[in-house]
Amino acid sequence: MSDKKIPTPDAAQEPRGVSRRTFLGTGAVTGAVLAGATALGAGTFTRESWAAAAKEAKSKIHVGPGELDEYYGFWSGGHQGEVRVLGVPSMRELMRIPVFNVDSATGWGLTNESKHILGDSAKYKNGDCHHPHISMTDGKYDGKYLFINDKANSRVARIRLDIMKCDKILTVPNVQAIHGLRLQKVPYTKYVFANAEFVIPHPNDGHTFDLQDKNSFTMFNAIDAEKMEMAFQVIVDGNLDNSDADYTGKYAASTCYNSEKAYDLGGMMRNERDWVVVFNIPRIEAAIKAGKFINLDGSKVPVVDGRKVDGKDSEFTRYIPVPKNPHGLNTSPDGKYFIANGKLSPTVSMIAIDRLDDLFNDRYKDPREVIVAEPELGLGPLHTTFDGRGNAYTTLFIDSQVVKWNMDEAIRAYKGEKVNYIKQKLDVQYQPGHNHASLTETSDADGKWLVVLCKFSKDRFLPTGPLHPENDQLIDISGDEMKLVHDGPAFAEPHDCILARRDQIKTQKIWNRNDPFFADTVARAKKDGINLETDNKVIRDGNKVRVYMTSMAPAYGLTEFTVKQGNEVTVTITNIDQIEDVSHGFVMTNHGASMEISPQQTSSITFMADKPGLHWYYCSWFCHALHMEMVGRMLVEKA
Repeated sequence: MSDKKIPTPDAAQEPRGVSRRTFLGTGAVTGAVLAGATALGAGTFTRESWAAAAKEAKSKIHVGPGELDEYYGFWSGGHQGEVRVLGVPSMRELMRIPVFNVDSATGWGLTNESKHILGDSAKYKNGDCHHPHISMTDGKYDGKYLFINDKANSRVARIRLDIMKCDKILTVPNVQAIHGLRLQKVPYTKYVFANAEFVIPHPNDGHTFDLQDKNSFTMFNAIDAEKMEMAFQVIVDGNLDNSDADYTGKYAASTCYNSEKAYDLGGMMRNERDWVVVFNIPRIEAAIKAGKFINLDGSKVPVVDGRKVDGKDSEFTRYIPVPKNPHGLNTSPDGKYFIANGKLSPTVSMIAIDRLDDLFNDRYKDPREVIVAEPELGLGPLHTTFDGRGNAYTTLFIDSQVVKWNMDEAIRAYKGEKVNYIKQKLDVQYQPGHNHASLTETSDADGKWLVVLCKFSKDRFLPTGPLHPENDQLIDISGDEMKLVHDGPAFAEPHDCILARRDQIKTQKIWNRNDPFFADTVARAKKDGINLETDNKVIRDGNKVRVYMTSMAPAYGLTEFTVKQGNEVTVTITNIDQIEDVSHGFVMTNHGASMEISPQQTSSITFMADKPGLHWYYCSWFCHALHMEMVGRMLVEKA
């Protein structure tokens, strides 16, 4: 054996002596062994230094004073349970939209309006947001809604993009851990497709904990996007991971891992392959219309069985074998392919969507005949995005790279041609998960920007103690070469993001007084005989006190009201200012009560007046030169 040393490719480009190939140490080696893979393409491609790339692209990413970004970016807030709104390419944070969390700035999770939307799940104070997606019409963003999942508590939420507020939340029944979430693209977003990840017994009442039992499974879920109600569920084999839909409205597909139905790492690695499961939506709808479904565990949701029985396919699904533990599932913007990312294999699997009809008509004896290419890309492929010019971009978790490759050339290579389908590999810092190119979830993919969400930042920012931020990186993909142009710290595992052109999102400047967001509050005021825009009154109803007041900078309509100790107090405020950006707040000191009231909005909050004495309330959003003087007093008499 030669003792000649093999130099690390591009070692000079590694920051501060850190090698991307040794960063995970034995973890990277273990991943490679599990995949049976070797490092591919190392040192083959020239890459500009980050500094040079940033200098060249500075004019593109700089958004000067008074200028606006070209794109809205919606980031999942991860363990924070929120959605973050960024401008791209500046990467400036514009807003945070609370969803599954409690937010004292807006009063989300505290106000009566938000508690009504949260429903029974208001008892949960945490969330785990993963996949934000924007509603579509004819395969293009329509700017109406954004949907987001909560893996922690098996929920799906809808955000109205005209007001950037969550207006509906659904807890998905019969399942645990909603993970992969995608939308029907055409003719419009009729369904939200949501994967439940974990296998559980049915009913899950403690009668058994055996995952091998025939009544232990997970399900693919379809939610009516307008009603935010369950449409149907499909029983599947294995754990569901990520999903996407086609551009015909006919098919959705999901990656599955743990085909073994195991509960430990070793058990989940026994089988040679896992699969992509494809769902035939019209067949499922027809069966439900014909009454060919069951109900589970007391739920009224229609459920069909998409599992194989004695090796025979269900009429609703097809299982396509792919390398072990696939992860991301992405649809190319030309509508031709589902791309399943290998994770433990250095490959991705290209599934030809135009072959799925034949697969469901049993014209293929081997379901792998729908796979038209399996290009080798590198170690740990997790997610793929597209530029609309025939190129795909895949994150390589173990290699800490993004690889650009050409789909047509990958197919030609799969047929035996000698063609180099890999166009470039770019180092990212470090361990990338999701990536997302501008408009890539639609047929409008424009190939301008690529965001890479890296799970580790390590040495990219000022140290913050043992808990580090993560790192969002912006890459210019408008030319032949990828150019890394921006690093940005992110907190609490922002899992994924989505980009829309600014003209696709139409927001209100002030609230519409007839907005359904606070319709219940308006109805309660009407029942009390209150004109919310003019009246400042206190209504006493036994132990309950309802306080109505207006706000107009810099004063509340009521600057004092009296209650008794032990009263349940509901304060309802209407902001009668009609000037954009003049928001007010309401904070009752020492009572855990705070909320936002933006122009023409009505908000209400309920709390117990359990402490006798004088308690000040004040405006928490700076609204006027006399903002500090915008105060009032609650006088609590002893019981």
